[in-house]
Amino acid sequence: QVQLVESGGGLVQVGGSLRLSCAASGNYLGVITMGWYRQAPGNQRELVATITNDGSNTNYADSVKDRFTISRDNAKNTIYLQMNNLKPEDTAVYYCNALRRTIQTFMNYWGQGTQVTVSS
Repeated sequence: QVQLVESGGGLVQVGGSLRLSCAASGNYLGVITMGWYRQAPGNQRELVATITNDGSNTNYADSVKDRFTISRDNAKNTIYLQMNNLKPEDTAVYYCNALRRTIQTFMNYWGQGTQVTVSS
């Protein structure tokens, strides 16, 4: 099992910034990517950004490119999401994700989520 704990959400005004953190613990062996997803009320969960285990590759949703930056600190098994120039449509619960590869399959792990609210 991989445990993920998010922090850093909150209320911010339009144009403001927040930084989310996600600390991983447990059986981290085999984790190949980590990332952030979000879910707004009435919407499906959507990808925000992902980063490979060595940090060499990142992937962003078009809606957040040039505003959000994902990074990681492997010494702490922690990833971050720096969110700048926030918009009302960024309001959602943000979930940390870890994709772990085992001998037989891939397994997804999720954090409990952290609320981000952008007020206009």
